[in-house]
Amino acid sequence: MKQGIHPEYGEATIVCSCGNRIPTKSTTPEIHVEICSTCHPFYTGKQRLVDTAGRVERFKRKYAKTAE
Repeated sequence: MKQGIHPEYGEATIVCSCGNRIPTKSTTPEIHVEICSTCHPFYTGKQRLVDTAGRVERFKRKYAKTAE
């Protein structure tokens, strides 16, 4: 490897929106994520809807007529 052209690779922390912190290594000191293995429905078995700007409600209103 050439010297002086690579970024510093060191300790990093992944921070989830649920508050979970996971130590790892990266070129950035802190990484923010929305869903991790602690709160993901696939691993927990619990369904959680992440509603961004009312998209779930808009979907339900749009397709409520076809369900009747």
